[in-house]
Amino acid sequence: MDAGTTEAQPRFLNRELSRLDFNARVLEIASDESVPLLERVNFCAIFSGNVDEFFMVRVAGLMDQVAAGVAVRSPDGLTPQAALREIRERTLKLASEQAKLWKRHLKPELAAQGIVVAQIEDLDPAELEELERVFETEIFPVLTPLAVGPGQPFPYISGLSLSLGLFVRDAKTGEERFARVKVPELLPRSSG
Repeated sequence: MDAGTTEAQPRFLNRELSRLDFNARVLEIASDESVPLLERVNFCAIFSGNVDEFFMVRVAGLMDQVAAGVAVRSPDGLTPQAALREIRERTLKLASEQAKLWKRHLKPELAAQGIVVAQIEDLDPAELEELERVFETEIFPVLTPLAVGPGQPFPYISGLSLSLGLFVRDAKTGEERFARVKVPELLPRSSG
């Protein structure tokens, strides 16, 4: 090829997109069948944590720039809006790859080793009864729902906290409101 037909390579990398490239490599390790199964599951979890942090910090920063009307290009030539479009496209692809990896490979391979990740509908009546007992005695007493009414600001949701968002209806008036229930950090995420 002569110099006239080669496509110019960018001199600078976009720091947000290069972070997604790094996370794609983490996901590749999770896909690598030569890596032990539990390490692959761990890399799958690391990928999720990295993407959560990426959105809380980097994507939030870009969104703040867009909201402030900043249209300055980064050293790689992308505007905040263009970077967000590219991030969305790449993240959707990576999330789809991760979901397929989990559903088609990791979860079945774990089950083959006797580690079952179950859904509520997979539980038998005795397990459901035990789950209800634990909820009634250990979980429900420490939950504090926060309903949001008309004209009230949306409640603050702290980063990396586990919260449930739901709609609740007053049985008497039929009024429906959004409510947030923060799962207290003192509760274990699994039973052992």
